[in-house]
Amino acid sequence: MELLGIHHAAIICSDYARSKHFYSNILKLEVVNEHFRATRNSYKLDLAMPDGSQIELFSFNGAPARPSYPEAQGLRHLAFKVKSVAQAKQYLEVQNIAVEEIRVDEITGKKFTFFADPDNLPLELYEV
Repeated sequence: MELLGIHHAAIICSDYARSKHFYSNILKLEVVNEHFRATRNSYKLDLAMPDGSQIELFSFNGAPARPSYPEAQGLRHLAFKVKSVAQAKQYLEVQNIAVEEIRVDEITGKKFTFFADPDNLPLELYEV
């Protein structure tokens, strides 16, 4: 497995409008996509950095402050670019790392999956 770089960092915010303003107007990240997901009553905002990496900004009503939950405020997960999610998944499993089933991003059509580091930090493999 060869990690090619960081694809995106996902952040769950406590105040969507304030965070959107901060990342897009103060930090000057380019808004790529903004989606309201009615089934979750939540926003997903994709922000591009100059090197092509992105910040995904999420809003979830009632998300608790982060002690350890994956849907809490703060850094949601770290995603790594890979050529093949299937090959990377197989490599990790050979190393006795539990890896979730491969899914397809409903917006981009790209394959991805999750696993965890020794401290249970959620990590993602995202196919480029």
